[in-house]
Amino acid sequence: MTRIDAKFAALKAEGKKAFVSYVMAGDPDYATSLEIVKALPEAGVDIIELGLPFTDPMADGPTIQLAGQRALDAGQTLQSTLDLAAEFRKDDDTTPIVLMGYYNPIYNRGVDKFLADAKEAGIDGLIVVDLPPEEDDELCIPAQKAGLNFIRLATPTTDEKRLPTVLQNTSGFVYYVSVTGITGSAEAQAGNVGPEVARIKAATDLPVIVGFGINTPEAAENIASVADGCVVGSAIVKEIGEGKSVEEVSAFVASLADGAHRA
Repeated sequence: MTRIDAKFAALKAEGKKAFVSYVMAGDPDYATSLEIVKALPEAGVDIIELGLPFTDPMADGPTIQLAGQRALDAGQTLQSTLDLAAEFRKDDDTTPIVLMGYYNPIYNRGVDKFLADAKEAGIDGLIVVDLPPEEDDELCIPAQKAGLNFIRLATPTTDEKRLPTVLQNTSGFVYYVSVTGITGSAEAQAGNVGPEVARIKAATDLPVIVGFGINTPEAAENIASVADGCVVGSAIVKEIGEGKSVEEVSAFVASLADGAHRA
């Protein structure tokens, strides 16, 4: 059982929905980013999604693209992202960390070395948005064998024919993208999301977590009420980009977590 599986089992026992927060590793710099990540569990975050900065993102809107650029400008690398996770693990051995990014930096490092290093650093799962199921032999299956969950995205355009393929080697949870388009581009609507979550849950026993378009405590509550939890990314990253203090960012995250946990 991975930390992700254990977390969902604990939340289920408590009758609670999951709150997942996304932050970009190294934004605005390594030291501040580490402080923010360390503060997330106390703010109510159940699972940390840690962005791996990359020069050419595809699914990310301007807010997260700029965060990646700030991190890269400050010298953040794949290695320092793993270092950040390892540093976090010195004080917290239970909060799951999902590394979210693109395949190029992983390929460049070498899959076997990356997986060994990620496991050692305390990474629990991967979301690699530019590797479709047709490429599962490339990273997904080796990751599962190494004991890491491989989390797949489903979207409003994932139809009945495509869904089984998407779910085939997915583990940990399914990340449902609530809107068509990039992160931070539109608001998620529970009325639209609910039936889609039900459709996915009819095809898998995995938890379904909804992300994209959630930026207030009320939205977190509404979306979590029709799923197993929700993810907030751009709204948190925006606070960091505006130069808010670690305390201010934590307070904002806590308000979102409270919303999700009320669902």
